Order: sequence, then structure tokens, then C-alpha cells
Amino acid sequence: MDPIVSLIVVAGWVSLGLFVGLWMVRRGHDPRWTVIAVVLGPVFVPIALELVERVPRLAASGPDALGEREDQAVTGPRVLVGLDGSAESRRALTQAMDLLGERCSLLMLAEVVSYDATERDAQSEIEAAAERLAVSAAEVGETGVDVQFEVLAGPPGEALRRFADDQGMDLLVVGRRGCGLTSHLLGSVSGDLVRRSHLPVLVVDPTSPLPTAPEAERSPQTV
Repeated sequence: MDPIVSLIVVAGWVSLGLFVGLWMVRRGHDPRWTVIAVVLGPVFVPIALELVERVPRLAASGPDALGEREDQAVTGPRVLVGLDGSAESRRALTQAMDLLGERCSLLMLAEVVSYDATERDAQSEIEAAAERLAVSAAEVGETGVDVQFEVLAGPPGEALRRFADDQGMDLLVVGRRGCGLTSHLLGSVSGDLVRRSHLPVLVVDPTSPLPTAPEAERSPQTV
């Protein structure tokens, strides 16, 4: 075969595989599928169509509200905070607590994992996410705010949007790093939420200063 033709065939093979692999990642699957897709090229297309899931789902559920609010008459907003274990997402939680704190009737913490993390032999990712959420929830619960947490599976932006709608949330809070193609809560995800969410979205810039409320009015920073 002519070398130029061979090069074109290889380039097309790899390009198609890369496109399909990245599509799977955007649909909430593990990035490692991209390597397999590049190797298999067009052969992987029907496999991807079979594997890709269409609707985000609950991967693991945390306990009911951990906080013990003294004033049970509080009827403030229900707030969902998207976390991913990064410093930026922890800052988003801190910001949410500083701005709303005990005004919240419920603070829901959620982390999104890939669909593949729900397989029986790949539960460690879900367990790690649940552990991180439990630590943050325990710290928030000490302030008296009712807090719950859930681990979701799927594309991060879509999973958070759907969960917020299903749970009747009033506000969605996420951090922003503003760069990179990833399945974590980075700029692409916060942008997706801002464009497509039916709810108000608070995107916390990691470079912005935290609120400086008077000491008597300031909610404890939890993360």
C-alpha cells in the first residue's frame, strides 16, 4: 500500500477512535476508554454505542440530615454543593457556608463519579468519594446546618443539574478552575451548569476573596 494512503488510513483510524473515546468521557465514562477507542478505531464505535448510558443515576447514598438545628422553624433555601475532592470545590463549600450558613434549610453535598465506578470490581472510587463527602458533611453538621450527601454517577454537569431538579434545590454551588478537559468539577462543568441549569448557579472563583463578615455574624469555615 502507498505510504501516503497508509498514513491517511492510520490517521483516520486514530482520529475516529479518539473522537469516540472523548465522547464517552463526556458522557460520564472513565477516561481510560479513550486508549481502547484509539486502538480499536472504527471497530469500537458499536461497542461505545452499546456501553454509553444516557441518564445519570445515584451511585451511593449518605445518611439523612446530620445537623441538629436548634430552631426547626428555619425555612431557608435548599442548596446543592458539587464537590470533587479539590481545593477549589472545598472553597466553594466554604463560600456557601459563609454566604448562607444557618439560613439554609438543607445543604446537600454531591460528588460525581464515572458510570464505570459503579461496576462491582471498581467500587473504590465510590467509597473514596463517599468518605470525602462524609468528612465534609460532619464538619458542616457541627454548625447545626441540616446536611446530607450523595454520590452520583454520570457526566458531572448533567448529573448535578438533574439531581438538583429532582431534589427541588434552590441554588447550585460549584468551584471553578477554569481549564482542562476532565470529568471533575472544572471550568467546563461550571460553564455547562451556567448555560443549562434551570436553577441559579453560584460559581466560586478560586482567586476571589472570601467574605469578610463581622466576627459575630460569620459562619464557621468548614473546609
